[in-house]
Amino acid sequence: MPQHVPEFRFCDDALKLRQAVYEHWCRHGHGPNLRAAHEATGLSRAAIVEAYKQLDLGIMCIVDQETQNWNLLKAPPFSSYPSQAAIHVDGRFHCYAGCAMESLAISLMPPFAGKEVRVEGYCACCLAPVTVVERDGEVLSHVPDGVRIHVSLSPREWNKTNIVPMCDAMNFVLDGEHAARYERTIRRRGVLFTLEQARRFVAGTGKARMWQYDRVPDYLRPQRIIDGIRALGVDVSGWGE
Repeated sequence: MPQHVPEFRFCDDALKLRQAVYEHWCRHGHGPNLRAAHEATGLSRAAIVEAYKQLDLGIMCIVDQETQNWNLLKAPPFSSYPSQAAIHVDGRFHCYAGCAMESLAISLMPPFAGKEVRVEGYCACCLAPVTVVERDGEVLSHVPDGVRIHVSLSPREWNKTNIVPMCDAMNFVLDGEHAARYERTIRRRGVLFTLEQARRFVAGTGKARMWQYDRVPDYLRPQRIIDGIRALGVDVSGWGE
């Protein structure tokens, strides 16, 4: 998923597969394997592989294209492997979010409408617990009061090959002091989002997932993203901007 990909449209198979992936993850808490994708879509193995290639290029998922089973690593807002944000729905563990930022978008998906979604995370600096409760994209409560989301990677470095480093760079911290301590630990500066700024940042994407079946690919345009983040009131000087 390189930056500045020319605009394109998903084929019908890719749209069908994306919907099936979302529905499977929302229902089961994990992504489908090839067999499950075939049963949900009726597509052949070859068609599924080609559809995944398009979805990967359009930043709808990350598939390990070096594996014979086309292992599905991420389908934002979901992660196949443990992340900093464990998602609980109706009081039970459901899945892992792709990152702290994406955890604020999950409650916007249609299958979770009206449900209380609890994010159990931790401070990247000291590993102290962080809890955020949300419903329909709105934050209902959070502990501690000063929790922030620290983003240590500039959009100019997002999606150079895939979104794994980008997601890895978006972490909860207890407050600004813990963010500064974390920066010293990783030897990299970043920027801080309040939960309200983060919620607004992901709201547009969150309101499109599953709601718009024919949603177009996402494209990585670094300057446009930086300008949008600055417009939210986020201080982006930590990225050298």
